Amino acid sequence: MKITYLTLFPQLMECYFSDSILARALAKNLFSIEFVDFRKFSKDKHKKVDKQKVGGGAGMLLEPEPIASALKACTDKNSWVIFLTPAAKPFKQKDAKRLAKKEHIVFVCGRYEGFDERLIEIYADEVLSLGDFVLTGGELAALAMSDAIVRNIPGVLGNEESLQEESFEKELLEAPAFTKPNLFQGKHIVLEFLKGNHSKISALKYDMAVMRTRYYRPDKRIEDEK
Repeated sequence: MKITYLTLFPQLMECYFSDSILARALAKNLFSIEFVDFRKFSKDKHKKVDKQKVGGGAGMLLEPEPIASALKACTDKNSWVIFLTPAAKPFKQKDAKRLAKKEHIVFVCGRYEGFDERLIEIYADEVLSLGDFVLTGGELAALAMSDAIVRNIPGVLGNEESLQEESFEKELLEAPAFTKPNLFQGKHIVLEFLKGNHSKISALKYDMAVMRTRYYRPDKRIEDEK
């Protein structure tokens, strides 16, 4: 997989891939990254890429031409173009799994008051939001989504089984986990976890995941598997 980031601030993003799991995955060529500064495609002598909104309104808007030119330069028939904006459907774990199968993902990172809507209409294969809040730019959203996506590429994680136990599998938050010592500041590990009966532990983890999800995410519908 290749991931391309259209951004005004490549330097803000590059350091995220310099260490840990993603750095090792890059070294193994499990995926690749590319940063495209669409300011370089501006025809303005000062390389400006923003203009006032037509019809009024506060703030400046990214004009379409530089981004369109950048997209034409870095995409082909195998590219999947994602525009990042709060005014879109929220990114979910199922999207991370789905997008991990793409050959080339292009994240278009917004700034200022966002994009000229015609860019989305013409070039977007998908429009995603990180959540119901507003960031200064789309770079953080692109990095968060990339992290979630790349973890689902075979070989990136040392233990593939960990993917099956993570939050949002079967729409549940992950069950509580423990490590030694068995007693920490007066709090014991759940005793069933120490007995080695894996079927009982699995059932208990499911029950705990259901309870945690109902407590923290009452908006989520839980299907009872029992």
